[in-house]
Amino acid sequence: MSAHADTLADFERGEFTDAGVTHRFYRRGSGPAVVVIPEIPGLTPKVADFARRVSDAGCTVFVPSFFGVDGADPKPSGLGDLPRVGGLMARSLGKICVSREFTVFATGKSSPVVVWLRALARHAHAECGGPGVGAIGMCVSGGFALAMAVDDTLLAPVLSQPSLPVGITPGRRRNIDISPDDLATVKARCARGLEVMGARFEGDALVPGSRFEFLREQLGDAFIGVELPDTAASPDALIPPHSVVTEHLIDEPGQPTRDTLDDIIDFFQRKLA
Repeated sequence: MSAHADTLADFERGEFTDAGVTHRFYRRGSGPAVVVIPEIPGLTPKVADFARRVSDAGCTVFVPSFFGVDGADPKPSGLGDLPRVGGLMARSLGKICVSREFTVFATGKSSPVVVWLRALARHAHAECGGPGVGAIGMCVSGGFALAMAVDDTLLAPVLSQPSLPVGITPGRRRNIDISPDDLATVKARCARGLEVMGARFEGDALVPGSRFEFLREQLGDAFIGVELPDTAASPDALIPPHSVVTEHLIDEPGQPTRDTLDDIIDFFQRKLA
């Protein structure tokens, strides 16, 4: 049990296994299911807060844990806490880079962990009912929600600051972590009415504008892309504008990040009603 479990005390903890692969997850709420996939460094208090917002809006959230310390706060309490924060980030990033479940640098591939996530979504749908499931990926997991949309079960995919593949070349920046076959399936679903939502900050080098241009070209009007000015990001975050609904959220009515969060929740409610 995590030393930070009190942060997640209002979530039920479980494990799910598919094809011999097991990961833990946290569950909260009632109603149709939404899979909330954390960003680096993991299931932080702000990721948990976002999941609570979704569950309070009438959904059952399933939050898988792939890396990091569940419930740990990455924000330092002072200068003496900076080594702990740096270590937390480095360990999470290191696990992703060496894990066979994540495709970090390659183009034209869906991360293998998406197979497990699709199975979790089907399990959540069977358990919670409703017309289907929603999903949101963030940062390194941002594109996972797109690859999950191969399954007809997924009705509301959201890509929040999708950061893979790492944009070290123009080709990687003008791409996203999904295989050609999976992308073709998603495009066919979009032609039949599926919509995909995405969000990024305009100056975010980890999520270049060319990535959203690529998604618009591939998915057409089915891609609802929200691009926020960097000035809309919370100045209290540790890193430049990046995490739209968590670290850089300004949780006040009328703020662009709050409006985007509300639009994402409305997207889930409309598609899963």
